Amino acid sequence: MAANEKTSAAVAKIASKALKSPSSLTPAEIKKLAASALTQAADKPAKPVKKKKSPVKRKVAAKKVKRKAVKKKR
Repeated sequence: MAANEKTSAAVAKIASKALKSPSSLTPAEIKKLAASALTQAADKPAKPVKKKKSPVKRKVAAKKVKRKAVKKKR
């Protein structure tokens, strides 16, 4: 929210009317009140940007092959 954002006299008049008799507001007046309230709300703090990790190349271990026992011929 900037320091110079203030409620206008017209919006203040609509807000006063809403407090006295909420059912007397027109849809356009409701939109003005909502827009004013949203404009004057505090800004959301910025989320810190996460750094992407570079993909790590992993060495693939060779599989050990089990050898079958071979009988020697005589």
